[in-house]
Amino acid sequence: MPLHPRAATVPAGTPTKITQGSTTPGGIGESTLRPDGTLKVTGEFAYSSDMWHEDMLWGHTLRSTVAHAEIRSIDIGEAVATPGVYAVLTYDDLPAAVKNYGLEIQDTPALAHGKVRHHGEPVALVAADHPETARRAAAKIRIDYAELPVVTDEESATAPGAVLVHEGRTDHHIGHVPHPNIVHRQPIVRGDAARAAERADVVVTGDYVFGMQDQAFLGPESGLAVPSEDGGVELYVATQWLHSDLRQIAPVLGLPEDKIRMTLSGVGGAFGGREDLSMQIHACLLALRTGKPVKMVYNRFESFFGHVHRHPAKLHYEHGATKDGKLTHMKCRIVLDGGAYASASPAVVGNASSLAVGPYAVEDVDIEAIALYSNNPPCGAMRGFGAVQACFAYEAQMDKLAAALDMDPVELRQLNAMEQGTLLPTGQPVDSPAPVAELLRRVKARPMPPERQWLSADAEGSSVDVRALPGGLSNTTHGEGVVRGVGYAVGLKNVGFSEGFDDYSTARVRMEVINGEPVATVHTAMAEVGQGGVTVHAQIARTELGVSQVTIHPADTQVGSAGSTSASRQTYVTGGAVKHSCEAVREQVLEMGRRKFGTYHPAWATAELLLEGGKVVTDAGEVLAPLAEVLEDEAVDIELEWRHRPTEPFDLRTGQGNGHVQYSFAAHRAVVEVDTELGLVKVIELACAQDVGKALNPLSVEGQIQGGTTQGLGVAVMEEIIVDPKTAKVRNPSFTDYLIPTILDTPTIPVDVLELADDHAPYGLRGIGEAPTLSSTPAVLAAIRNATGLALERTPVRPEHITGT
Repeated sequence: MPLHPRAATVPAGTPTKITQGSTTPGGIGESTLRPDGTLKVTGEFAYSSDMWHEDMLWGHTLRSTVAHAEIRSIDIGEAVATPGVYAVLTYDDLPAAVKNYGLEIQDTPALAHGKVRHHGEPVALVAADHPETARRAAAKIRIDYAELPVVTDEESATAPGAVLVHEGRTDHHIGHVPHPNIVHRQPIVRGDAARAAERADVVVTGDYVFGMQDQAFLGPESGLAVPSEDGGVELYVATQWLHSDLRQIAPVLGLPEDKIRMTLSGVGGAFGGREDLSMQIHACLLALRTGKPVKMVYNRFESFFGHVHRHPAKLHYEHGATKDGKLTHMKCRIVLDGGAYASASPAVVGNASSLAVGPYAVEDVDIEAIALYSNNPPCGAMRGFGAVQACFAYEAQMDKLAAALDMDPVELRQLNAMEQGTLLPTGQPVDSPAPVAELLRRVKARPMPPERQWLSADAEGSSVDVRALPGGLSNTTHGEGVVRGVGYAVGLKNVGFSEGFDDYSTARVRMEVINGEPVATVHTAMAEVGQGGVTVHAQIARTELGVSQVTIHPADTQVGSAGSTSASRQTYVTGGAVKHSCEAVREQVLEMGRRKFGTYHPAWATAELLLEGGKVVTDAGEVLAPLAEVLEDEAVDIELEWRHRPTEPFDLRTGQGNGHVQYSFAAHRAVVEVDTELGLVKVIELACAQDVGKALNPLSVEGQIQGGTTQGLGVAVMEEIIVDPKTAKVRNPSFTDYLIPTILDTPTIPVDVLELADDHAPYGLRGIGEAPTLSSTPAVLAAIRNATGLALERTPVRPEHITGT
């Protein structure tokens, strides 16, 4: 039986420094191998799309073929009559009074009713005994649409008499936006930017465009819903946040949350695209209607419509500086297109505005950020979350300002770099290390990659390796017309949920003896989406409990929420919860030891006691008892919540407030070679320096930085969802036409890791996953500008932007 089981809450801001310096192998600071790594690279890992149930049906979603239209009628007769079909559902079949869901604003219908608002919106569901039968039956559903005018940009969204994407809004943002087609607006005003501009010797402005990027995770949306005997449902799904899904699913199904049991299945990447619901409600509806398990797996075409994307943006910036390079002021206006439904747009606006100045000290700022409702595809969370778009613009501005001042662009950045104690535009001080200037110094000081790497000597002289040239194996050049360019960028990203959100995680830790050995089990609801959280949790348990055997319990909703696997927060927040639960377990174990053995050795009462190598030891290394003898047949089982320091909402008029809990910083140097005749780009090297606070697993840290860097490279030169501006229909929903970097596109990515501890965080760590996605994109753009002399104020850069054709 467990000893002292409990669920409790640790007060926010509880100190989180190391409480036990364990030397147990496999603890924090080591590059322990991922438990899922070998299975994934050998193709043996079970992803959610691999799940199977003997008598399961297959679900399919019918989606709208137009972006904005009234639904006059839906005829399902032919689909229902198809052999092998068990159910066809539309809006009228939804079982509860609640029909909509959403992360913050419940504006997204489970199935369209009366109107569709974007291309690919779910309209009907089919369950059949074979996936192809379900698809063919869905194709037989007849929908009569009356098309409506589309809203596609700010002009059409806010023009007099503009079509309203959502009529009769009642959400809490409607009271402070200037138009119903604006989801959220956040101004940030500090000082007097207009007066400060009068002191500027140089003023530069720019209008920038950031394209719509897809998360492009390789594992498509999938899940298995199994009806249970109590009238509930068990859902096995690939997601980023089990408890958020549960909170949105239950009202639409008309079930209490305890009748929906969710378990995380294998996730093939996420990057924000699984934070919103996709097939979860649909699979459950079909399972409950048919009384049979229902599996749903999107193909790649469906996946492009089944999740949100990164917000495209238009950004206007103005920077001023004195002749010696000191910034005088910054003004900007950021317009994000949120698409048809709100998703995470309000929070993205908060990030984009509060981080709009970047990692620089500027006293006088005037910032406005808005997100639109439109009939374009819904946009929401993606790695970088609003800070990516802003970084692209402010770093282009810093290069433009350096050119106007005839200064080195790195030196200009270093001159204005924020540091610990700097006040952000929101009035919040940076209260941990901010090594912006040092990160820039490090990437600049790196040796340059050799020139003309495509040439190699052989017995007959020189030969050309076209793989190292722009255009690669298409053999478009042997070096003629190829020019090298070098560019730099640095970015600022917040860590964790912000603006007063109750950002906590829960961890349950159990210690017991199994087969004579002490074993720790860690149970959280954290979604492992590839970031390596399961590895780090085991490392924390080994460090804090001094045991080598650690089991990670599958993530499910039978334990308290671990929050979202997003915002670079999981190692910080859920890692913090695991650490504190382990500390509580350790204290319980030591108390057991004191009761059992305290009379045999005075050190039980007088010495500082540690758990090391499966034993209770003193800080001098003396062994007092094996853990197996302390525990015997008892178990210690404790569940705790843990919160980081509280944040607060930004003032809706001035934007002032301590809105963020932590910041992360990364800098990049990009080296590119550009075929100026054909407009083709080859990125040769993309070096990164990043402060991680404390590298709990150095190998995983390096992998995260390289992965984020590659995603930033993608949106710099190739990735963009193309939406027809006249019809709001997606033109390229496939990996044939939506390009992502392959191994041939990915350059060498040397990584320089700093470890400057944040004393407020567990082990001094910083969230790391997003920061490299910010600065890699503008660094690549800066390098292309350096090679070509072109302004290049949009991303991604296409060949025609370079050639002018």
